[in-house]
Formats: sequence, structure tokens, C-alpha cells
Amino acid sequence: MNKQDLLKDYRKQEDKICLSQVLDKIEFMRMKEKIEYTDFLDMYQISLVENFLKKINFEHYKLYGGYEDAERKILIVYPEKYNENMLEKNYPKILKVVRVNLDKEEYGKYTHRNYLGGIIKLGLKREKVGDILVSNNGSDIIVVEDFAEILKKELPSLTRFENSKIEIVELKDLRKKEIRIENMKIIVPSLRLDNIVSDLAKTSRSKAAQIISQERVFINGQNETKLSKQIKINDVITIRGKGRFVIKEVEGTTRSGRTVLVVEKYV
Repeated sequence: MNKQDLLKDYRKQEDKICLSQVLDKIEFMRMKEKIEYTDFLDMYQISLVENFLKKINFEHYKLYGGYEDAERKILIVYPEKYNENMLEKNYPKILKVVRVNLDKEEYGKYTHRNYLGGIIKLGLKREKVGDILVSNNGSDIIVVEDFAEILKKELPSLTRFENSKIEIVELKDLRKKEIRIENMKIIVPSLRLDNIVSDLAKTSRSKAAQIISQERVFINGQNETKLSKQIKINDVITIRGKGRFVIKEVEGTTRSGRTVLVVEKYV
């Protein structure tokens, strides 16, 4: 089956472009008999690509973001002859870390938005950048290997980082993100997705429906656009721009029959 036939069911042009690039990488991998990889994919693209690869019965791939809970990942496709040891040797080399060590006077001053905004302001390609792990004294920016030197060279041209020490470090030296969890309770009419997103995002039902239709909501890593989707205990719900939540338990019901849920929020 040719590329056009494989993509005929996808209406959105950006989806077709993304999946076309994936098919190109698979073709190059088969021609060269070596590992090929894409730029970083966001959560929506990851879900799209995973479902597509299942649809075409392609199994020789790995989604990799540099650490276990990475949100942005590259797709690595590899020849059938590769075993696990060969993969373990090769794929960590694909990514590097550009570390920003802030001047002491700048400690605690910048957020994820500041770092990402700076990269975009420089006119650099967003898809070359993975997760940005922010700490009090700087950040670790995960990038594809061939982009590391470019970012290291360009970041000091931004006023905010002109006094910072910028260096490239190996992925094994990545400063892992500190995960903090905040317990919260929400009260919902039912376990429908739109009800739960409304409470988690602290917005109206109609606005929650918009967020879902904009493909910003993921359940256990898979994009979900069905408003009436029933949520289950231990489901992980990610709302782009709002955070990640785990539905832990049903604590009970109110007198009016509404459900009280205990939720863990990653902060």
C-alpha cells in the first residue's frame, strides 16, 4: 500500500504531514538498515503516531524523551535485526542536554515559559526541543544531538541569559524533575470526561467541552475528544496548559447524588 492510501483516512493536513514524515523515516530505515528518528513530538502527535503504527502493524519503534515521564518524545524506528542491547547502545546518544546555569542573582527568577519563550524568540525550531526541566538555579533542556551546539551558541544572546553558563552535558547527567503531588477533591455530577475536566481546569462545562474538542485532553497518554467518555479509578488525565491528574478514589456521594473524587495533581 502506498503512502497516499495509508493516509487517506486522515483529514487534518498537519496530521498527514506528521504521519508522512513517520513513513519517510521508516522507508529510510529500511533502505539504510540503520536507526532513524523524528524530531520531538508533542502529546497529541505521540497519540496520533502510536495509533497509526498499530494500524499499519509496525512494531519496531520506540518513543523516547530522555527520561521515564517525558511529555515530548522522539520516535525511533529500527531494523528488525536490532536486539535490545543494540538499541540500548544507540538511542541514548541521539539526545543531549543543554544546561543553563544561572548567575546567582538570577536564581528562582525564570519559569518554563521564560525558557521556551526565549528559544522561540531566537527563531529556533520548537520541534528540536524536548522537555525543559526547570530548577531554582537554571534548567536542563533536552534536545536532539545535532541541535545542541546551535542552542548553546544562541542562548547567551538573550539578555536574560547573558550572564549564565551554558554547557552541553550527557543525558545520563540530566537533573531529574522533582515530582510533587498535591491531593485535592472534586465533586462532579457523574464520571463523564467533560464534568471532570470542568472541575480540574476550574472552568465551565461549555469551556471544558471546548478544551476537549481542541484535542488538549489525554487519558493515559491517549488523546480523547468524546465528552461522555467515562473516567475510571487510576486514570491519568493530562490537560495541556492545566496539568496532569490521577483519579485515585471515589470517596463517596453527596446528599444530592454528586460524586466526590480524590485526585492527585502533579505540581
